[in-house]
Amino acid sequence: MRQELLSLPKGLAEEVSKNLVMVARLIDEDPEQAYAYSRIALRLASRVAAVREAAGFAAYATQKYSEALAEFRAAKRMTGSVELWPVMADCERGLGRPERALAMAGEPEVQKLDKAGQVEMRLVAAGARRDQGQLEAAIVTLQSPELASSSVQPWTARLRYAYADALLAAGREDEAREWFGKTLEADKDGATDASDRLAELDGVEFVDAAIDIADDIVDDEEDEDDEDAAEVAAAERASDVAEYYDEDDDEYEPLEQSEADIDVTDEIVVVEDDEDDERDAGRDKA
Repeated sequence: MRQELLSLPKGLAEEVSKNLVMVARLIDEDPEQAYAYSRIALRLASRVAAVREAAGFAAYATQKYSEALAEFRAAKRMTGSVELWPVMADCERGLGRPERALAMAGEPEVQKLDKAGQVEMRLVAAGARRDQGQLEAAIVTLQSPELASSSVQPWTARLRYAYADALLAAGREDEAREWFGKTLEADKDGATDASDRLAELDGVEFVDAAIDIADDIVDDEEDEDDEDAAEVAAAERASDVAEYYDEDDDEYEPLEQSEADIDVTDEIVVVEDDEDDERDAGRDKA
């Protein structure tokens, strides 16, 4: 790609390069944004094969299969390379034309592909068979020396996974379980969900720990709310007991007091001094 960009003026080459970098960075996590960057690069340098290829993959990632196919064809014409043949065939599948994908699988271009390309073409052809409802044919298509090999290659996990999935679709559950297990052995990077598929076949249900924690928090909050409500109710009852009643009110009903409610001041007895009594008697005689 660097060599291709060197054919452009320096400033333009740098601008195109920046956009292609963003396409590569975002194509997995944000395909739509990657597609937007690819369109900018395409406007700037549509005659550069690497730009057409990047635009094709960005369109493919956003399921714009017709646009992707056009870009891949343009890149193929510019370079003469057949390495895009499998993804071009998969675009035909995406457009609802599995018969064309199968026809491409039988073309001479397939023999020019490297091993990885040939395995990819086999995966596309098997997918096209499944599109047509030919499950057993899809299984046979995937049976190959690469599938039987015990060595692990970059394509091994995907090939085994596709085979296991086809077996399961055909109702061959025991064989599918075996091949999902073999997929898991080869899938060191977790590129497939083979572990989940195995668990599903074995009836294992995973519970999200985060959900459990959230439920516990909600339960705790509900308990606290119940405690608060109880305290409020107790306070209201206490307020009712202490409420002032007007004796002139027709509806007034004095509250019965318990011994504990009687104030200590009720027990005070006033004792008058004897001298005070004598003085008061003398004043009366006078």
